[in-house]
Amino acid sequence: MTATPLASLSNVETLEELYEVFDELSMEGGWHRRFPALWPEPRKNLVPARWSYATIKSVLDAAGRLVDHSMADRRNVTLRNPAEGNVYSTVRTLVAAYQLIRPGETADAHRHSPAALRIILEGRGTSTVVNGTRLEMRPGDVLLTPSRAWHSHSADGPDDCYWVDILDVPLIHLLEPIFFEPHPDRLEEDVVDAEVSSLAFRWEDSLARLDAQTSAPEHGMAEREIQLGDPALKTVALHVQRMPAGFRSATLRTTANSIFTVLCGSGETVVDGEVLTWTTGDIVAVPAWRPYQHHTSEDAYLVRASDEPVMRAFDLLRVSD
Repeated sequence: MTATPLASLSNVETLEELYEVFDELSMEGGWHRRFPALWPEPRKNLVPARWSYATIKSVLDAAGRLVDHSMADRRNVTLRNPAEGNVYSTVRTLVAAYQLIRPGETADAHRHSPAALRIILEGRGTSTVVNGTRLEMRPGDVLLTPSRAWHSHSADGPDDCYWVDILDVPLIHLLEPIFFEPHPDRLEEDVVDAEVSSLAFRWEDSLARLDAQTSAPEHGMAEREIQLGDPALKTVALHVQRMPAGFRSATLRTTANSIFTVLCGSGETVVDGEVLTWTTGDIVAVPAWRPYQHHTSEDAYLVRASDEPVMRAFDLLRVSD
């Protein structure tokens, strides 16, 4: 960039001439911004959205016939928020994807700076190895992959296995410290099998904890609710919610971005006036500061993944009934 000689500024006699200097110096005056830097409340940039598991499962099944290990180490489909101009994220800080692994397949180990978690939908006989610990993946389980943890997946049973991945990649894109590294030996050695781990939240344990709850959760968004971890990951909070048939939640608005995975049941979520109907396996995206309410038509269990830890860490978490 070539600097404008300071002496020439004494000849500037109009605002238009001053603004030309601003353009030359890649700057602008606070009194005439082309685009505002502050606004009264969060803008509605990304939009509420719902993805059908039944539809995407058919897509994954087709990919299972057409996409092999030589084409992609992991057979997944990313859920891109349909807002104009968005190219990747599901909500501002998080991305969700559905993944399929077929019997006999192994996804090689790698690690990355973004943190990840898996919500298992269907299939038995598949396991994940995280930093040398092998954990079976069963329907309803939630499994964690912290930042920089080696992880691989292997299907040794008879079933196709389907799950939901949620990662904080969009947040790390914004902050820029993206690192990715394939394992030098393809897979970890000296693996130890474990049933109980801080990285695994078992479905039966979640059900027992929900049954043990004696009072309704804060804000009235579910009949019963538990948190997995405290929080589960440094950037992602996880809550399992139970709602009986005919339940109508309160209406809530929060600065946290949320992704809901429907473990079972059916109903609808009204987000800022838009009705999103869902059933087992579907995913619902609720961007920040959009009022939303759940209505159930049958007993339902949902997993809410949110960026609450990030908002709380910077004193930006705000909740309004």
